[in-house]
Amino acid sequence: MAARRPEVDAVLIGVGLVGTLLGRELTRAGLKVVGLERGEARDTVPDFQGPQVHDELRYAVRKALMSDNAKETLTFRHTSRGTALPVRRWESFLPGSGLGGSIVHWNGQTFRFQEDDFRQRSRLIERYGSKFIPADVTIQDWGVTAAELEPHFDRFEYLLGTSGKAGNLQGKKIPGGNIFEDPRSREYPTPPQKEPYGSAIFRKAADNLGYHTYPQPSCNLSQPYTNPEGLSLKTCTFCGFCERFGCEHFAKSTPLTVLLPVLLKDPNFELRTGCNVLRINLDGARKTATGVTYAGPNGEEVEQPASLVIVGMYAQNNARMLLLSGIGAPYDPATGKGVVGRNYAYQTMSYPQVFFDESININPFMRSGANGTMISDFAGDNFDHGPLGFIGGAYIGEIMTNGRPIGFHPTPPGTPRWGSAWKKAVARHYNHTSTINVHGSSVATRHNYLDLDPTYKDAWGLPLLRMTFDFPENDLRMSAYCTEKAVEIGRSMGGRLVTGAPRKRPYDMTEYQTTHNTGGTIMGTDPSTSVVNRYLQSWDVSNVFVIGASNFPQNGSYNPTDTVGALAYWSADAIVRKYLKSPGPLVPR
Repeated sequence: MAARRPEVDAVLIGVGLVGTLLGRELTRAGLKVVGLERGEARDTVPDFQGPQVHDELRYAVRKALMSDNAKETLTFRHTSRGTALPVRRWESFLPGSGLGGSIVHWNGQTFRFQEDDFRQRSRLIERYGSKFIPADVTIQDWGVTAAELEPHFDRFEYLLGTSGKAGNLQGKKIPGGNIFEDPRSREYPTPPQKEPYGSAIFRKAADNLGYHTYPQPSCNLSQPYTNPEGLSLKTCTFCGFCERFGCEHFAKSTPLTVLLPVLLKDPNFELRTGCNVLRINLDGARKTATGVTYAGPNGEEVEQPASLVIVGMYAQNNARMLLLSGIGAPYDPATGKGVVGRNYAYQTMSYPQVFFDESININPFMRSGANGTMISDFAGDNFDHGPLGFIGGAYIGEIMTNGRPIGFHPTPPGTPRWGSAWKKAVARHYNHTSTINVHGSSVATRHNYLDLDPTYKDAWGLPLLRMTFDFPENDLRMSAYCTEKAVEIGRSMGGRLVTGAPRKRPYDMTEYQTTHNTGGTIMGTDPSTSVVNRYLQSWDVSNVFVIGASNFPQNGSYNPTDTVGALAYWSADAIVRKYLKSPGPLVPR
């Protein structure tokens, strides 16, 4: 029998980005909050100090900051006709573990989604007609607008100290920024990072082709900054150890550097690490959550009663928690009915490379996770899709995150994969190659989804999550078009050789692409096609809020973190200003 702890006002499942933001807002409102984190406690000092934090073998190859596949993983297959097998090693994407969550090892690329993303289905129908959307594509509107989220984007970026250049300031287009963005109320809190040499070559080439270049918005800070919580960040040193690593210099914005030190001192907040939540407990009518049950550090079962449950884990884990708890109808691809697990989406990437003569020194080791120069001319619906036969798009940029010696070894086609000739080619091209990032959207389709695996279980005897996914035909056409645009820019950069291939099927679980998994607990205005309402409150259990990239009905061209942060503040505002005053559904069914 599970031990029972005293009841609290709110329990957080996961103390990463979402858990930290919600914990701060709820304790500020006077609530007693318990945060349950399955991973270990950690902090910049001493856990991420040099030189050990730059151990590429430990962190980049062996993935020390990621969740343990031996205890909990997922199974994967390309179609519902296939047999799913467990993922024994994280490669394609990297779910984090430990206090602060996956954002601790992020690159820091910080974009706002556009109105075309939030109202994608409506906007496409308005512009191209309803027949333009492929029959198997299940994209939908989010139920919230860019204008409604703008104050929350602004607040999140000022918490992080994001470095960038506005391109649309209160409706005025600003050259040098992203002129395709929706209006923002004020400038970024800090200016852009310095432009690397390869990015400068890209900027000149893209400008000459008539595109609109701007600096990568970054949470690797360009200058010292003190955020509204009173926490100070330092200037990025361009060490090239961002994604897969913690930052020893307090220069990358993560919960550990921008908020957790304040939250952990709050007497209304209690952190418990090593606690793996097994399920959300429901009352007899299954309409109200009574708290959660978790396995503690020693394996003991513990019941934590709470009046409010915040589900804020990694996207796929959010969907799994609802499925394990019986909250919401599981999605069935055969009928198209059900909601939990619906509209799983990913990202559609390609990486053209520009090989220069030896007179051009790119210096890839002098980089941060989020500095470079880019264009959004082909992101979202910023260009005319009418004659092209696909929806969605990609941003394109010279955004090289690192030149680490184990992982970065560019060689042209035809190079042997090992031996002395390979070593010679690596030495020749290491400092003279520029990589262009084509960061493409991912539409939701009827046949890409998440459910519980009927065969495999985790260390606690619970079913693993099963992921069924392959690249949609729509996204392959999009990738072909946008990759060719990137190759065109690469040729204009003056390289000796430009290579680049669009994304192809099948999806490869063994190749890293992004950690931008979305969907499964999507938001919307219709309970028959969404798991949560516009405030991220469960349609079925009103004192459960599910927050994260799992809310995205489909994935846009931009990285998701800024939008996750804005949604977290949006939901927290609704909880504090509306729900706590009158608990119950915030939107009628």
